[in-house]
Amino acid sequence: METLFDRPQGGERAVLVHIDFPQEYTREDPQEFEMLVDSAGAINCGLVRGSRPAPDSRMFIGSGKVEELARIVEEQQADLVIFNHSLSPSQERNLERELKCRVLDRTGLILDIFAQRARTHEGKLQVELAQLEHMSTRLVRGWTHLERQKGGIGLRGPGETQLETDRRLLRARIKSINSRLEKVRKQRDQGRRARQRAEVPAVSIVGYTNAGKSTLFNRLTQSDVYAADQLFATLDPTVRRIEVPDLGGIILADTVGFIRHLPHKLVESFRATLEETRDADFLLHVVDACAVDRDDNIFQVQEVLGEIGAGDVPGVMVYNKIDMMGDFPPRIDRDEEGTAIAVWVSAVTGAGLDLLLQVLNERLGKKMVEGVLRLLPEQSAVRAHCYELKAVQGESADDSGNALLSIRMPVKAWQQMLKRFSLQGDILID
Repeated sequence: METLFDRPQGGERAVLVHIDFPQEYTREDPQEFEMLVDSAGAINCGLVRGSRPAPDSRMFIGSGKVEELARIVEEQQADLVIFNHSLSPSQERNLERELKCRVLDRTGLILDIFAQRARTHEGKLQVELAQLEHMSTRLVRGWTHLERQKGGIGLRGPGETQLETDRRLLRARIKSINSRLEKVRKQRDQGRRARQRAEVPAVSIVGYTNAGKSTLFNRLTQSDVYAADQLFATLDPTVRRIEVPDLGGIILADTVGFIRHLPHKLVESFRATLEETRDADFLLHVVDACAVDRDDNIFQVQEVLGEIGAGDVPGVMVYNKIDMMGDFPPRIDRDEEGTAIAVWVSAVTGAGLDLLLQVLNERLGKKMVEGVLRLLPEQSAVRAHCYELKAVQGESADDSGNALLSIRMPVKAWQQMLKRFSLQGDILID
């Protein structure tokens, strides 16, 4: 069955275009661009570079560069030209007319990668919404394949053109997807409220794409979330519960990676997913410690976090991949007050993960009740409850046969146990 956006299975020959501009905020990374193209499955036929003071309003690049590009496209028998920049719809059309092949901009490239990576029903809906929003601005001729989505025959009004019909069908499809994603958002809200009522801390793993978030997630949760050395290997968020010593259960969420100039349409479409990050109690900001542009990547992630309303969520920097830095020992960096602000680890080897759990304990830890609990033989249910909470650190017995439990548990769990078993607050003997 054909989908709304049928796309080739990769292997398309592509000529890449990267233009340097003097303004810092418009600059892109050509090396990252080539990695994006590789992630999309295209065959890189070469990178054409140039520099301009500002983009050309008609074709983004100058006429001389267009001629050079057309010659390379013909020589390489390329199927498409990909720009490492955002193009306007008119620029795309003008370039396609001159180059006689498809033209894709950076936003379209990232959307294509997301379309390949989406595995869950929700992920596919989010990607399709972003694609529809992006494509609707580029709708200049009839898309007859859209008719199959809503049954074009019978829907057409008197005198309505094919273009108007397609626009109306697009709007209907966008409305339908938004409605389904709203249900997903409400379900996520219910899950988050349930966790908040149970006072289970939520920790979200964030970071630049390909920083090693999924590998770290797999290490901490002993799960097998897809992880690969490529951009946007993870698209669908995964949530697992793990036990942290002395802290108890926490909810850990693996999220989609960020990238500089992340298309706004993706941010809007993935709102339900990104709310997992915004509503988290704590963030693990994973950084590729070996990346040449490490500081810039950190800045880009913080910018996106601010954009989705998660800028004020407390967190810690997790510098990953120290196994690629020679003889670099894992460690915790602290500020002047002794608060942990960074941990150096290797998610691949597991080095330093004990320090990361220690930091989670420090930053999320609650007030604990410690002491020796004396229980009569008939209070075996209380004893079993303490073991169930993993609060027992040792056990012995006195001369009268009473159980002496050395316990350590959060204050709330202690108060709930007192109430449940009608115990007195001074039951601790030490």
